[in-house]
Amino acid sequence: MKVITFGEIMLRLAPHGYERFVQANDFGATYGGGEANVAVSLANFGMDAAFVSKLPTHAIGQCAVNSLRKYGVDTSWIVRGGERIGIYYLEKGASQRPSQVIYDRKDSAIATAQEADFDWPAIFADATWFHFTGITPALSPTLAAITLTAVKQAKALGLQVSCDLNYRKKLWTPQEASQTMSQLMPYVDVCIANEEDAEKVFGIHAPDSSVIDGVLNQDGYVEVAKQLSERFALKQVAITLRESISASDNNWGAMLYEEGQAYFSRRYPMHIVDRVGGGDSFAAGIIYALSQGQNAPSAIEFATAASCLKHSIEGDFNLMDVSEVNTLVAGDGTGRVQR
Repeated sequence: MKVITFGEIMLRLAPHGYERFVQANDFGATYGGGEANVAVSLANFGMDAAFVSKLPTHAIGQCAVNSLRKYGVDTSWIVRGGERIGIYYLEKGASQRPSQVIYDRKDSAIATAQEADFDWPAIFADATWFHFTGITPALSPTLAAITLTAVKQAKALGLQVSCDLNYRKKLWTPQEASQTMSQLMPYVDVCIANEEDAEKVFGIHAPDSSVIDGVLNQDGYVEVAKQLSERFALKQVAITLRESISASDNNWGAMLYEEGQAYFSRRYPMHIVDRVGGGDSFAAGIIYALSQGQNAPSAIEFATAASCLKHSIEGDFNLMDVSEVNTLVAGDGTGRVQR
C-alpha cells in the first residue's frame, strides 16, 4: 500500500536544549512539517510513503529533500522551484513556561505553487491513501484550490483520504478555515483532530471541557465526533486528548469514533522531550493501523502509543518502528534499558 502526503516541509531553527531565544548564540537546524512528519513516520513503519510539495532548487531546499530521503520517503514528486523554504523558530518550553513558535514562511515555494505544478493522476497512479492537513490550504487561496483538486482526484480514483484539521490561528481565522475546510471535508474518509480543532474550525464544542484547565469530558468528545461524522459522512473520526499539566508533563490519550461507537485508548503520563510532531505521529499511527486492517480498538491503541513515544524524541519526526510501538501497546512502558 502506498500513502501520498501533501504539504510544506520547513526549516526548523531552535536554541539548544531549553534556552530562550534571547539566550541563544546559535540555533540547531532540522526539518519538519505536518504532512512530511506523517510520511517519515509511515516510512519507519515500513510503508511505501511519498511526500508531495514544492521546494527551491538551492542547497537548503535540497537539504529538506535529503532529510526525507534519509528515512526512506519517496521524494520523486517534490516539484523544484520558487524562491525560499519556509522557516519556523522554536523555543521549547519547560515546566510552567510554554513553548513559543515564530513563523517565517510568507511566499515560500509551496505557498506560491500553481495548479500546473502537480500532476495528480500520475501522483495517485499506484497509491491507496492520500493525507493532508488544514495547514496546507491555509497557506494561500491558490493552495486551497490545489488541495481541493487533489482530494477530488483522490476520491475519483478510489483512494482513502484522511485530513488532520490542524487549525493554526497564525495562518487564518476560524471563519476562513470553516469556509475552506467545509469544501474539502466531503471528500474525506478519516478526520483527525485535537481537543480544540473542531471548535475552532467548525464551531463544534465539547461540553464540560476546558483545554486551559486540563478538563476533558469524554462524553463531550463523543458528541464532537458524532457531529463531525454526521455533517461530512465520515467513516472514522480520531481525536487526541491531551491533558496539559505543564509544558513538561502531559497526560495523553485518544478516541476513535466509528459507526456510532467510540473507542478510547489507555491514558499515558508523559514527560515531554519534544512535543512538536506529536499530532502528526498520531495521524500516521491511525493511517498505518487502519490500512493494515486493524479494528478500531486496536487502531486507537497503536496510534496513541506511537504518538506517546514521539514525545520522547527530539525533532519533528517520529523515529519509532512498529515493534517498538507494539511493545508499548502490550504494556511495557517502563523505559528500562533494552539489552
